[in-house]
Amino acid sequence: DALGTKVSVVELTDTLIPECDRDLVRPLQKRIEGRYQSIMLGTEVTGMEAQKSGIKVSFSGEDAPGSERYDRVLVAIGRRANGDRLDLEASGVEVDGRGVIAVDEHQRTSVDGIYAIGDITGEPMLAHRGSYQGVVAAENAAGEDVIYDARAVPSVAYTDPEIAWAGLTEADAKRRQVEYELGKVPWAASGRALAIERPEGLTKVLTEPVTGRILGAGMVGSNAGELIAELVHAIEMGSTAADVALTMHPHPTLSETVRIAAEAAQGIATDSYAPKR
Repeated sequence: DALGTKVSVVELTDTLIPECDRDLVRPLQKRIEGRYQSIMLGTEVTGMEAQKSGIKVSFSGEDAPGSERYDRVLVAIGRRANGDRLDLEASGVEVDGRGVIAVDEHQRTSVDGIYAIGDITGEPMLAHRGSYQGVVAAENAAGEDVIYDARAVPSVAYTDPEIAWAGLTEADAKRRQVEYELGKVPWAASGRALAIERPEGLTKVLTEPVTGRILGAGMVGSNAGELIAELVHAIEMGSTAADVALTMHPHPTLSETVRIAAEAAQGIATDSYAPKR
């Protein structure tokens, strides 16, 4: 779209980023709805045929068109591990039917002295997880006793606005019946967001009732992928909302929304309205 190309998005589920909480996806969807040619949710691509006039794509779904022609089609439906295509049987390394190589907390495979890291070890298939695993594997190969023990693996959608989340999501909490307190702040309360004309953002923090320990966090907005690291660190350290709220954040910055959300989780936010707990 930014390059002047008409873009259509097709998604099989009823939301753009299924693994992410819908309130974080909403600002992105609102922004692109007026820019993209179309956003087809709950729609399945049933066929593609290359023709002289372009690529004919067929759809199915309640509101789906019968077919459309496009100049280019980008297929982005995820990826799978390919351990089953590496002839690992000869080494004795165990691979499951999905192509995933099983590893223990030391990144060791079923064969002594052989380690595996990254996408081939399964979800979540993220570069920073693979790099983290690589350090663990290398140190163990060098004779150290190190384990993979990440409490939170951050996810970032490099869209505009960016979306980032880590730890427990609201959707997961509700599905697993995990009790939580929620602190949420719209970026319309952020002077920095207003100054850069990006007030559509949102930051939220999920905490454990009674203890206040941070269980998860998410945000949508400019540079959300950079901001999420603070909350990943908080989850790793077992920090509480009070720990984050009492950490002085520079003003005016987008990072202040992290502090305000932590305050909101306690019901003591002064920069944005939050019901008292």
